[in-house]
Amino acid sequence: MSVLLDYLLAILGISLLVIVHEGGHYLAARAFGMRVIRFSIGFGPTLFKYRPKGSPTTFQIAAIPFLAYVQIAGMNPQEDVEPDDPELFPNKGVFARIVTIFAGPFANYLAASLVFFGIALVGIPIQEAADPMTVESVEAGSAAAEAGIQANDIVVEANGGAIHNLDDLIAATRDRADQPTIYVVERAGTRLDPITMTPHRAADGRGIIGVHAKLTRGYAPPLSVGEAAQKAVLFPYLFSKMQLEGIVHMITAADAGGLKGPVGMGKLVAEEAHRGPLDYLYIIVVISTALGMFNLLPIPALDGGRLVFLGYELVTRSRPNERFEATVHMVGLLFLLGVILLVTFRDIWG
Repeated sequence: MSVLLDYLLAILGISLLVIVHEGGHYLAARAFGMRVIRFSIGFGPTLFKYRPKGSPTTFQIAAIPFLAYVQIAGMNPQEDVEPDDPELFPNKGVFARIVTIFAGPFANYLAASLVFFGIALVGIPIQEAADPMTVESVEAGSAAAEAGIQANDIVVEANGGAIHNLDDLIAATRDRADQPTIYVVERAGTRLDPITMTPHRAADGRGIIGVHAKLTRGYAPPLSVGEAAQKAVLFPYLFSKMQLEGIVHMITAADAGGLKGPVGMGKLVAEEAHRGPLDYLYIIVVISTALGMFNLLPIPALDGGRLVFLGYELVTRSRPNERFEATVHMVGLLFLLGVILLVTFRDIWG
């Protein structure tokens, strides 16, 4: 029963984040006088729908509640657009259209900041390097993998100095890129003969051997209102920056192991829900920020891809060819669906 509840909380949390995202689009569209035809929570057969008196919008709940969408009049390239209809998306100024598209990711960032603020007043979940420096996993193709380092090995010495935790290992390794370095490891209580590893050079020039350390979990002390507000505002920016760096690393290293689909995210949220309410809320903050950042990537079919075309229009004062733009977004959508299917397959059976 507890496991089922964890997964229900995971579905609820991720669904709420998508609703928040679409809610941002909806509120911005209505603020600029656009006609929103439908606000749907979920896809598939409609279970419930309601249209307020005097409103152009039908609010509905569908059978598959994992996603949501907002249908703004005129956004579908297949629609017949009346040039004199002031409530259609394409008939609004470029500024109104940019804000409407950007409002979805912004809503995710805002939600992340607000929830993070509340968590910070209680105690932010943190992970700290364990003592001793115990290997959780080893990256394929890394210096550690080449040297035969295994999970649960304990690194006790590096470059002639004692190693107690991950920080010590980083300090002993970062200046040793491309230089043979001696490491001492314990395995199953037995100290092995010294191992010579040559740390690989990371993109920023640091030496790395490619191990992930086991971490201990805990909670930071509660912050004051001012400190919590400051960290809440900065969190989306700092986390998005880290995510972008991770994407660059994933592309340059041709390693998509960290990429997660809906199933993978659901499992992750369910695990955090099982640990406690603060951990659950914190992972919701993380995913909300990631959702906002991901949608701003300049990929066709995403908000970022649409913003690229709107940016072109803003600079050139000329609209791109509608058929070309629709084709680009369709190709992008098919590509994204293919990636999601592959990642979901890996999350389930990989």
